[in-house]
Amino acid sequence: MFEFDLVAGPVVHEVLAGNRHAVLDLVRQTYLAHEAGESVNPDSYFLRFPEKPDARIIALPSFLGSDVQLAGIKWISSFPSNTERSIPRASALLILNDYETGYPIACLEAAQISAARTAASAAVAAAALRPGGYRGTRMAVIGAGIIARNVCEYLKAAGCTPDVFLVHDLQADAGHALVGHLNDVLGENAEFTADLDTALAADTVVFTTTAGTPYVHTPFKPGQLALNLSLRDLDPEVILAASNVFDDVEHCMKANTSPHLAEQATGGRKFVTGTLAGVLNGEVTVPDGQPVVFSPFGLGILDLALGAYVHQQARAAGKALAVPDFFAETQRW
Repeated sequence: MFEFDLVAGPVVHEVLAGNRHAVLDLVRQTYLAHEAGESVNPDSYFLRFPEKPDARIIALPSFLGSDVQLAGIKWISSFPSNTERSIPRASALLILNDYETGYPIACLEAAQISAARTAASAAVAAAALRPGGYRGTRMAVIGAGIIARNVCEYLKAAGCTPDVFLVHDLQADAGHALVGHLNDVLGENAEFTADLDTALAADTVVFTTTAGTPYVHTPFKPGQLALNLSLRDLDPEVILAASNVFDDVEHCMKANTSPHLAEQATGGRKFVTGTLAGVLNGEVTVPDGQPVVFSPFGLGILDLALGAYVHQQARAAGKALAVPDFFAETQRW
């Protein structure tokens, strides 16, 4: 009852990298469990800093029933200026709590869990929202950081790879690094473009930037799919001209995301088509004749589902570090 484990980053990476298909299935099933009411996913809590307005640390508490039966919290920082130091923007921890007693059972390095769940949700959406597949299409990735790399890896695992990847980033060296990863590691056809409009004209556009305010003002065309992962790239008019699918509508209508700005501009939510889980279970049909935008706020239950899986795999492999006597008192008296 009082066991407590630490799972370090290299172990987390090993488990996730070796089980991408399992991760995709976990994300898909977690979305469906959430839609069925088998989770508790309250609002995220943002810690901000007056002298660092672009930086934040976010707490994402959640509970997932279904086969998981765990509560937990992800504590993730986002310091965009880290990229100027050539270190990752985000760092994170995930705490898992036993549902029966409430006691913490594990602490995991979670930046990779966060990246994997974001990437896997994008891949699940890509498969569901372009059911005809990606053969003969072009896909642009705007923003070439760690999230973008993970998204490309999970798109490949899900079979959602186009004829050509176009990579655009304001830092050309980062863009070329992702192109190299796509070409040399993933075996895909990729090229860098410095022209944003060229990227925005692709059949599928994936946004993985650190943008805080919209810079894309021209609506997409019918047939285009935008994976709006970074949430703040698109002007409200772009949202209003599209069919819009969300991971969770209420969560996305906060924190001045592009959908939130669209809601503020119109005073309503007529632009909402439905949730990805609704698409997956057949309750939501995306209409023809409009572009489609998928906006995932990022649900803590996804971190919880992947964290539980990583913890189980790490323990089974003997790679979770048990901390003896972590709790000082184990008796009431």
